[in-house]
Amino acid sequence: MNKWRNRLAALGTAAVMAVALCICPARTVCADGLLEWQEAAPAQAEEEAVVTEAQAKEVPAKSAALMDASSGQLLFEKNAHEKMPPASITKIMTMLLVMEAIEDGSIRYTDAVACSEHAAEMGGSQIWLEPGEEMTVEELLKAAAVNSANDASMALAEHVAGSEEAFVARMNQRAKELGMENTAFQNPTGLDEEGHYSSAYDIALMSRELLKHEDITRFTTIWMDSLRGGETALTNTNKLVRFYDGCTGLKTGTTDGAGSCLSATASREGLSLIAVSMGSPTSDERFSACRTLLDYGFSAFESYTPQVEAGELPEIRVKNGVEGTVAPVLGEAPALLVAKGKSGDVTRTVSLPEEVEAPVEEGQRLGEITFALDGSQLAAIPITAESAVPKMDFSTAIRMIFSMLFQ
Repeated sequence: MNKWRNRLAALGTAAVMAVALCICPARTVCADGLLEWQEAAPAQAEEEAVVTEAQAKEVPAKSAALMDASSGQLLFEKNAHEKMPPASITKIMTMLLVMEAIEDGSIRYTDAVACSEHAAEMGGSQIWLEPGEEMTVEELLKAAAVNSANDASMALAEHVAGSEEAFVARMNQRAKELGMENTAFQNPTGLDEEGHYSSAYDIALMSRELLKHEDITRFTTIWMDSLRGGETALTNTNKLVRFYDGCTGLKTGTTDGAGSCLSATASREGLSLIAVSMGSPTSDERFSACRTLLDYGFSAFESYTPQVEAGELPEIRVKNGVEGTVAPVLGEAPALLVAKGKSGDVTRTVSLPEEVEAPVEEGQRLGEITFALDGSQLAAIPITAESAVPKMDFSTAIRMIFSMLFQ
């Protein structure tokens, strides 16, 4: 009976989606089965919106944050450290722990996961898993990322850690490691619960960490998909995935206690941004808030990657070494965040000695190159020795003389 009830529920939702998307294309079906108005897809690419910081301050959210995903620099904040219910944005941490478990080999995408009684009882946004029903980790991750499915999220949590309690302990430990000082998790779904809270800044931190697992965007950028051979339709609860240029995710959240929340991520021309809004009165307002924050970020900032030609760093003399010089090597240059249009004003200063004393170790720091803008240092990149240069001593000198004589 349960099987047919769930199948009918799934088919009913699919039918509603078909009607909503085909007959009324301006609507879509949310994870809770309700119809929500959406803006029509643009007929052509929009011009990049220019948003000022003053406009960003007016976003319709109780708290908000805008972060550069590369550096972690906070670009805008509005009550960003205030503790608030995070709703299903919680699932960013759930997905992070799942991705880390996949990458360390403790679980696999292809693992078959049987739904427990507890996971099947979650309610809210769901894919109607039945106790004992099996899906792969990949299918469950898709359901959690796209449809915000609570039953799928709980099944993943139990598969990774053995129980909800053990998984929540891991969530809180990982939050501590990431410096999420205003966060405490009580469950992996985000359903309202006493003592379950986070902040816009902390959500940006864990969003940034999740984005380091590049494969996650294979799920978070899906607009529409299905499970069970097409029987269960999925539509992304994050409409920016379809309607915002460069959007890469990430996660919506809505409960009575939290209001409407969103962590939205986007990348353009090498700049990746994370916008978080919490406590918006309506779903439309959370999307408006994050769109405004992202527009502000792309209007005000750009990514600049320092370029240094190999020949620009001269070899350094080595005193009392078996080699007369050592080649300097520049460390990896990070992408730098600068004000829009200011990349050409970035200056650089190379600090290298003319001579160093042997012995020189491979990788030994020899100096640095600093990049600055308007008198403020942006980055200092170390310059190191490409190879080791041993110190010349009597025995080494004799061996070298004999080697040259009898070569």
